Amino acid sequence: MALVDDFITYLEAERRYSPLTVRNYRRDVEDFLSFSGIALDEFQPEQMSRHDIEDWIEYLFDVRKLKASSVNRCVSSLRTLWRWLLSRKHTERDIVSGIHQRKTSRRLPTFVADTRMQSVIERLKEDIASEDMERVRDAVIIMLFYTCGLRLAELSAATWGDFDADYRSLRVVGKGDKERVAPLPEVTSILIKKYREIISSQNICIYPKKVVILSKKDEPLSQRTIQRIVGRVLKEAGVQGKSSPHVLRHTFATHLLNADADLREIQELLGHSSLKATQVYTHNNIAKLGEIYRSAHPRARR
Repeated sequence: MALVDDFITYLEAERRYSPLTVRNYRRDVEDFLSFSGIALDEFQPEQMSRHDIEDWIEYLFDVRKLKASSVNRCVSSLRTLWRWLLSRKHTERDIVSGIHQRKTSRRLPTFVADTRMQSVIERLKEDIASEDMERVRDAVIIMLFYTCGLRLAELSAATWGDFDADYRSLRVVGKGDKERVAPLPEVTSILIKKYREIISSQNICIYPKKVVILSKKDEPLSQRTIQRIVGRVLKEAGVQGKSSPHVLRHTFATHLLNADADLREIQELLGHSSLKATQVYTHNNIAKLGEIYRSAHPRARR
C-alpha cells in the first residue's frame, strides 16, 4: 500500500477524524504531489525538499489565488503527514517544521445579537405550539444549537439514548470522540419531550439508538438539510448576513460571555480542547465595549 494510503488509514482509524477532514487531508497531499510531478504510489519522502513545499506555496498564492488561511490549512496537512512519516521511521528529515504560518486577518465569530435572537425565539413560538411534527422538529433544531452550543455534526449524530431520563442534559460526542454533557434549560427540555410525544404518536421510530432529528419518513436528516432549516428560520426572523448552525453556536458562547459566564466554563460547554479557541469570544466583548465607549464617552465624540 502506498504511503499516502497508510497515512489516510491512520487519520481514519487512529486519529478518528471525520470523513470531511480526512478528505481535505487527502486532497491537500495529493495536490502537493501532483504539483511536484509525483504519482501517489511513487512518493518517497527522502526525495522531497523544503524548496518543493515553498514552490507549492508560491503556486497556491500566485496561481490559485488562495487566501493565507487556505494556504495555512494546506501546509498544515503536509505538517501532519511529515510528523506521521517521522514517527513511523519512513524518513529522518523534517522539511516542514521550518515553514512558517502566513499571517491572516483575524475574523471575529459571527453571532446574532441578543435583541435579534429574541425575535428568533418569538418567531419559533408558533412552531413550538404546533402539533405539526416538522415545525416542532425545526424548533428543536434551533433551540439545541442555541441553548447547547452544539456543532452541526454533533446535533445530526445525537440519539435518544444520549438524553438523561428527564431530558435535562444531553451527552455530546465531539471532535476526536471527546465527550461532554450539555445541560438543557427547561424551555428546551419541555420542547424535546413534546417532539418525542409527537413522533411517538405518529409511529416514527424512537428507539434509544435512533437519531433525534428525523424526517416524517423516519429517516435521519442530512447535515445539509439541517443547515437549510437553520438558514430559513433565521432569515424569516430577520437575521442579516450569515445564518448557519455555527452562527448559533457562536451566539450561544457570546451571550454566555456577555452574561459574565466564566471562560473556562464556556470552554467546557463548547467542547474546546484548548482555552485559546474559546478566547476568541473575548474579542467580541472588547468590540462591544469599544462601541459603548465611542457612543457614551464625551472625549470619544467629535
